Amino acid sequence: MNPSSTVQSSQRRVVVVMPAYNAAKTLKTTYDDLPHDTVDSIILVDDGSRDDTIYIAEQLGLSVFAHKRNLGYGANQKTCYLEALKDGASIIVMVHPDYQYDPTLLPEIIRPIEEGQYDVVFGSRMKGMSAFKQGMPWWKYIANIFLTWLENKTFGLELSEYHTGYRAYRREVLESVNFLANSDKFIFDQEIVAQFVAGGFSIGDIHVPTRYFPEASSASFFASVRYGLGILGLLFRYQLHQWGIVKSQRFVCHPLRYRSTKP
Repeated sequence: MNPSSTVQSSQRRVVVVMPAYNAAKTLKTTYDDLPHDTVDSIILVDDGSRDDTIYIAEQLGLSVFAHKRNLGYGANQKTCYLEALKDGASIIVMVHPDYQYDPTLLPEIIRPIEEGQYDVVFGSRMKGMSAFKQGMPWWKYIANIFLTWLENKTFGLELSEYHTGYRAYRREVLESVNFLANSDKFIFDQEIVAQFVAGGFSIGDIHVPTRYFPEASSASFFASVRYGLGILGLLFRYQLHQWGIVKSQRFVCHPLRYRSTKP
């Protein structure tokens, strides 16, 4: 499947989605740094926060959707993408409200989609200056390199990182994959990548600097181990599907249409 043609400015609607959990300390800073002349709408999905995330989001004028309890990072993204599609987005950008990724780079991350170069763009911490030098724990840095190498081999790509939380999507990509069938946990991030690859969508990446500080969310060592093992299992299932040994409907594109609430 080839990338889309150039997105016309008259048809472009950029919607930022923020999957939030206890982001009260960093939400306003993230919001302030967004290039608001580029963004048409901002949606925040709160996943059962125990702080003032919802209150601050409402004070900032964001469109807020709240889970009654903590359902998981994948479940949060599902709500984010469903609401962005309903909002009439032509480009959806996930920006974490913990201020780990630089919000000012949003125009750079969506440009390859606007120009028809890619369907999906990742903001990579592994391009340019070493993420390890920027504060990434050494064990996470090494695991990132190994898993990215393995995913490139399995998916036939040459990306510098798969494990970023800064991502942009062309609308039609999210409409075409069954992301609702994916996990509600962190492995959602890689399951949706496998779906993109199986669907023949093009994926690119650009360098983005990252910040590591106490308020920035980061998975623990044991959570990261579970995540890594989950990726190995996912790649095995994907390979079986590609070989035709065990077919999975999860990796088959089914065009879905989410009705926009915009005219």
